Amino acid sequence: MNHKATGKTYLDVEDLQVYQKLCQLHLEICDLSHAWPAEERYELGSQIRRSSNSSPAQLAEKHDDRHVRNKVEGVNRSRGEAGETIHHLFMAKLKEYIKNDVYATYRERYKQCIRMLNGLEKSLERHLPEKERRWAESRTLNTEP
Repeated sequence: MNHKATGKTYLDVEDLQVYQKLCQLHLEICDLSHAWPAEERYELGSQIRRSSNSSPAQLAEKHDDRHVRNKVEGVNRSRGEAGETIHHLFMAKLKEYIKNDVYATYRERYKQCIRMLNGLEKSLERHLPEKERRWAESRTLNTEP
């Protein structure tokens, strides 16, 4: 959504593409995990549903925080939950609840979100003092004498 077209001076969390993608992934993961064996309902199924929901929830929780460091922490936690969801998908593949191609597709979609979260973190960190940033500013080096 173009926030300039709406007259808004800020983005709601629902406007973030990465948030939208993570929410969609959660809905799909819920559907996928409900097809697994009943004994996994409160084991792997529950774990993957919680981690896949927690990833966008972490963004939502910290999005309106006034402190940039707290927003960055929300992005970090979201990234961690996305990684945990990839792990649960991998376990589902090992237990043969999902096929390799299903695992590979979801893994790539979560990796795309992780890359988007990295970009969001870099963007937020530009508002922090340079010594407090985790991501170095990209600089072009002049190698000519």
